[in-house]
Amino acid sequence: MSIPKNLPEEMPRIGNWFTQGIGLLIVKALGWRLEGEFPPEKKVMVALAPHTSNWDFVVAMPFIMALKAKVSFMMKKEAFFWPFKRLFIWLGGLPTDRTAPGGLAQQMAKSFRQNEKMWVAITPEGTRKKVGKWKNGFLRIAYAAKVPIVLVAWDFPRKRICVDSLYQPTGNLEQDMREIQRRFSKYRGRNPENQTDFIEDE
Repeated sequence: MSIPKNLPEEMPRIGNWFTQGIGLLIVKALGWRLEGEFPPEKKVMVALAPHTSNWDFVVAMPFIMALKAKVSFMMKKEAFFWPFKRLFIWLGGLPTDRTAPGGLAQQMAKSFRQNEKMWVAITPEGTRKKVGKWKNGFLRIAYAAKVPIVLVAWDFPRKRICVDSLYQPTGNLEQDMREIQRRFSKYRGRNPENQTDFIEDE
């Protein structure tokens, strides 16, 4: 893998030449490649699917390091204690309180407003096991924060991570979810039997 020359300036960045080099070495050793272009957006939700195995993150993390991308993630606020608090925040951890008034969507919308640049990653399935339907929390957050969603897929048979497309949520959760699942349906995870079945409208 070589570093794409067209990485958007709007992408939040972290790391240095050393961490980037480690990421590149691991990606090369794994034999994976990156396809597609990241959008020139300062603030996005990053939906990662299909999530079917712990190997998903083993593959994804070296790419993040190689790109020097700062991809934030949500964690329970109780995890942010000394001496790990500063480390988690530096890595992109976002403390959340599911019992707070307004719910998670409003908390994350506030975080988006408070940051000049922020890309937040989430796996819509919420688990690597097979589920009947995806959780719509990422759609609620994106709509409340007025940010688009970039769809990034693991495609294990072809050993590639694909930046598929940018999606602007409409607020119609059922319609948005159906369209996003349709776009992801052409990709296969490491354990395809764990993928949620996509049903076309009749």
